[in-house]
Amino acid sequence: MERLQKIIAQSGYCSRRKAEELITLGKVKVNGEVVTQLGTKVSYEDTIFVNGKPLSKKEDKVYYLLNKPRGVVTTSSDEYDRKTVLDLLPEGKRVYPVGRLDYDTTGVLLITNDGELTNLLIHPKNHVEKTYIAKVEGILLKQDLEKLCTGVMIMGKKTSRAKARIKKIDKKTNTTLVELTIYEGRNHQVKKMFEAIGYPVMKLRREKFAFLTTDGLKSGEYRPLSIKEVKKLYNEGKK
Repeated sequence: MERLQKIIAQSGYCSRRKAEELITLGKVKVNGEVVTQLGTKVSYEDTIFVNGKPLSKKEDKVYYLLNKPRGVVTTSSDEYDRKTVLDLLPEGKRVYPVGRLDYDTTGVLLITNDGELTNLLIHPKNHVEKTYIAKVEGILLKQDLEKLCTGVMIMGKKTSRAKARIKKIDKKTNTTLVELTIYEGRNHQVKKMFEAIGYPVMKLRREKFAFLTTDGLKSGEYRPLSIKEVKKLYNEGKK
């Protein structure tokens, strides 16, 4: 017997966090009865419906590391019919991105059908680091770099402590290349952090997610993760 939200996540339907939300909203039925109590124990033999549709049986887990190119959206489908990151992967498995990268942001993106791992990696309390390289307008001052590290106000809330360092200053083009490491994942967070201190982002790339990089992958290429890498990601999320 397993918790209902875990079985929903293991089916590949959604993350465990999203499954908990669906349960509390009364969107889940077990053997014909609506279940709203988190932690309800069920088995794979039970008949489970989510949003009126039968839940698939447990899927084999797949894990991909993609070097996301610019001009691709990080969703499973797009109302404007733009290319999505899933269009770059093999067909046959229902998978979804771990977090999001903006349309014009490139770099490391994890894609999987493992809802439990997704929840571990994206929850801020688990402090899984994500490192970005940003090219910004202006020559970044030391005091502004310190603001990034101690936290800035975006969307009415101060960001958590971060790591930041200047990689390169180009006085001719009036730009600065900055490395920023955060563990939160708010919407457009990196761009908004730089905007909050007066340095608009011109280009943005995610260099690292936990310990993973895109080394050996050209833009738009992907590779499956090894079992060792998956175990290490679980350890990262459970620190």
